[in-house]
Amino acid sequence: MKNIKLSYSSLLLVHAAIALAVFGLPFLSKIYSLLIPIIGFYIVYITKNKNNEVLLVAGYLVGAEVFIRMTGGNFNNEYVKFSVVFFMICGMVYSNFSTNASIYLLFLIFLIPGLLITTGVSDANIDVKKALFFNLSGPVCLALCAVYMFQRRITLENMQNILIAMGMPIITTTVYLFLYTPSVKDVVTGTQSNFETSGGFGPNQVSTILGLGMFIFFTQFILFSKSKKEMFLNGVLVLFTSFRAIVTFSRGGVFTAVGMIIGLFFLLYFHSNEKGKSKFTLVFILTGIMAFGIWTYTSLQTNGFIGKRYANEDARGRVKKDRLGGREEIMDLEIKLFMDDPILGIGVGMSKFKRVEALGDEVASHNEITRMLSEHGLFGIFGLLILFITPFILYINNRQHLYFLSFFVFWLLTINHAAMRTAAPAFVYGLSLLSVIVKIPEKEQTSIN
Repeated sequence: MKNIKLSYSSLLLVHAAIALAVFGLPFLSKIYSLLIPIIGFYIVYITKNKNNEVLLVAGYLVGAEVFIRMTGGNFNNEYVKFSVVFFMICGMVYSNFSTNASIYLLFLIFLIPGLLITTGVSDANIDVKKALFFNLSGPVCLALCAVYMFQRRITLENMQNILIAMGMPIITTTVYLFLYTPSVKDVVTGTQSNFETSGGFGPNQVSTILGLGMFIFFTQFILFSKSKKEMFLNGVLVLFTSFRAIVTFSRGGVFTAVGMIIGLFFLLYFHSNEKGKSKFTLVFILTGIMAFGIWTYTSLQTNGFIGKRYANEDARGRVKKDRLGGREEIMDLEIKLFMDDPILGIGVGMSKFKRVEALGDEVASHNEITRMLSEHGLFGIFGLLILFITPFILYINNRQHLYFLSFFVFWLLTINHAAMRTAAPAFVYGLSLLSVIVKIPEKEQTSIN
């Protein structure tokens, strides 16, 4: 950790330089995306995963995914998910895993009936292989992350290292967005999600990863700033990531970041002594000032459109009937499909094609919960129960995990507005299962027997 702290500002500069390089020479994005797993595997190989290096590498991949995809560096849409799965398996080979984690293997088993239904589809217009990969890559990634991280002991200090590993490429994304659209005023003309302010990529996914960045650098700001200089630097990073997240005009990632911060405050306050609780007044005031400042600046930069967006109004100030950008209709149909076939569901990926028949539009689901219900039926409910209940059972004996609630909130809110398009919700969900210790025991064991 000391080496990382000493080079913290240097790492930030390096990742800002990566954004500059890729913006100037786009082909470098392919090289960047290829080097991450290669260098990562080399690190894991030489260290034998002694200190859970796979989590640092996987965290970095998660933080870099949106940047890689928006700059054309992705080899396919599931590249990062498969890479994360690979490193989780490497971690299990080197450091074993808890036998109690088999509950998540049961979760995978519950996905099989829906998979079998889809493989039996004979419609030539349906690409079965694509449907399976697109819809199962996220759940499989989550399950393997959960198996590796289930009750794995890690220090709070190392946990923060993982967050920093995720945060560095998010800085690259943020800098790239400033280069892509240096003037927000010139491209904001309404209240709809804005692709121009999102680097030409999906605003929903950009907002999601920037929201995660908001939380990461906020934790650095209030918990790990050892000097006024570091505090100022981390405060600036919070403001920069927040501004770019807000101007995507995609609300999901911003609301998720706020939920994560509230979850962190709740656990910090709940576990603090009286002296610690007395300091929260200053933290709340400082957070409020930052929030007011960034919102005011963003409102000025968007000519007031951002206020209308969050008030669910169009550019003329008229209230929209649809509060979730068309997602209500999709969710309603998926619930109806579940009611029509509540036992086995309609099959993995089939809800997308059912929507063509019902709505005339081939749109993928944005909500992983209703998708699980419609496509997996009763088995989807069993799977969701495992995902919802298990982290809280583990937390009962893991009260030192101060980020537990924040990580769970990120997963829950993200799968409700962005499904599992990226590896972020799967990996962050796994982080909620870690057994975090504040003090390093004399003989710490990173492996689980």
